[in-house]
Amino acid sequence: MLRAVGIASVIDFEAEQYLLRVEGIDAAQALRHLRLYETETRRAPPQPAPPQPYPNAISGCLIYALVLLIVGYAVANGLWRLDAFELGELNAGRVQSGQWWRAWTALTLHLDGAHLASNLAAGVWFGYLAARQIGNGIAWLLIVSGAALANLIEALLGPATHRAVGASTAVFTALGLLAAHAWRTRFHLPQRWALRWAPLVGGAVLLGWLGTAGEGTDIVAHALGFVVGAVLGAGVALPKFERALRRVPQWLPGVAALGSIAIAWACALSS
Repeated sequence: MLRAVGIASVIDFEAEQYLLRVEGIDAAQALRHLRLYETETRRAPPQPAPPQPYPNAISGCLIYALVLLIVGYAVANGLWRLDAFELGELNAGRVQSGQWWRAWTALTLHLDGAHLASNLAAGVWFGYLAARQIGNGIAWLLIVSGAALANLIEALLGPATHRAVGASTAVFTALGLLAAHAWRTRFHLPQRWALRWAPLVGGAVLLGWLGTAGEGTDIVAHALGFVVGAVLGAGVALPKFERALRRVPQWLPGVAALGSIAIAWACALSS
């Protein structure tokens, strides 16, 4: 190796050990090259086995789809109060006056069939991946709560005239949750920077690609959903939280997610 970089050297055997001799003027440079060679040829530690995915991830997706379809059918066919859509939309002025439940109810409302279909497809896909990685009930509780928090932030800090509906905020909360959790769980592993940051970069690219397309797209809500989801995903990936959450039965946070939507609609319909 030293010969390849132009440093003359001799190997001697003395006192039961090998000695590498170089000229005094070349000693510092030879030592630097030897250390670099040792670093480059060092065998990488074995990668840990990938975590086992959680089972039953599809069940949460089916419940998500069922909730959106039932609410859409009920509103479209007048099975609830005729003003149910107006009562449930994210109306920033009403939220600022105390109607907090609109942050949850707005997630279940859609303008038309195409709006509903796009959020169903994207929500099922990202929700399924997040549920396999984090757990069915915990993932959906974080998605619903994170999306509602993003709606609250937008309504409280935005203009009072702002109005919005749709589960797209939940879709991008799921994307942020998935990306940040994948990034944080493997952050400690020895890997190149590109691999280390790939989940977050990929999530941001998908946010820019899917979250800004279409006329009337609520870009702020999508970005807030992604950021809130990323914070939650990174948080639950911390070892102490991950160990604690593994002891929680998945049905419990799943029921809490459904319960939060039911309570929000009960408040909306009784107002």
